[in-house]
Amino acid sequence: MRQIGVCLLSCPSGFYGTRSPDRNICTKCGPECDSCFNKNFCMRCRAGYYLHQGKCQENCPEGLFRSDTQRECVSSCPAECDTCVNSDTCTRCRSSFYLQQGQCNQVCPEGFEPNDKLMECTHQVHCEMSEWSEWSPCSNSGRTCGFKWGEETRTRKVILHPSHLGQPCPPISETKECIVKKRRCPGDKRKGERRGERRNRNNRRDKEGRRERKKEKEQERERDTGDREDSEKRNKTEHRRRRGQNIDPVSPSPAQ
Repeated sequence: MRQIGVCLLSCPSGFYGTRSPDRNICTKCGPECDSCFNKNFCMRCRAGYYLHQGKCQENCPEGLFRSDTQRECVSSCPAECDTCVNSDTCTRCRSSFYLQQGQCNQVCPEGFEPNDKLMECTHQVHCEMSEWSEWSPCSNSGRTCGFKWGEETRTRKVILHPSHLGQPCPPISETKECIVKKRRCPGDKRKGERRGERRNRNNRRDKEGRRERKKEKEQERERDTGDREDSEKRNKTEHRRRRGQNIDPVSPSPAQ
């Protein structure tokens, strides 16, 4: 074959050979062909074109799909695809397969996890936490005085919640024991005075109540004594009256 003054055993890529009694030459393929059999029949298309029946075209006929690896129009999607853009790129997977970058996988690759709602492999998200706060003042049941042993607390916040299979969040708070010099709370003295006042009032009320009860008992005893005396007087009077009725009257004696 003769090309640009050089004789070759075969034509280079992008050319096809023609023979005649006078000369054999290499002729350039069409602009969309990477290699061809003749000027009307391509065998491989350039990038961006897809081979169908010897022709290179940008879009495949209806019912066929583009294969970027083969640069051809193929008749169907890959077996695991439900729909596809071409034979290498799926847009939706069949049941039990998860879509990830145009490929359908039964098991998502490392760093991804299956999303049953989207039927896709999505990036795993791990929990992210803020920095710890400062330790709180030592306290006991909400008080910061009037005790020796207490607790200090520090907290942190969740910045990013994890996905289903991501690393879970650790605790958001921590506590530790603490010791403080026992001291009286500022209001304890006044509280003690108020408690003493209440005790005094209660004592006075108790004393007054005891006096009232004693007085009532004395009055009740007096009433009981008076009632007994009245009853005894009535009984004596009744007894004398009955005794007088039982004595027969004395008849006058006959004159002597």
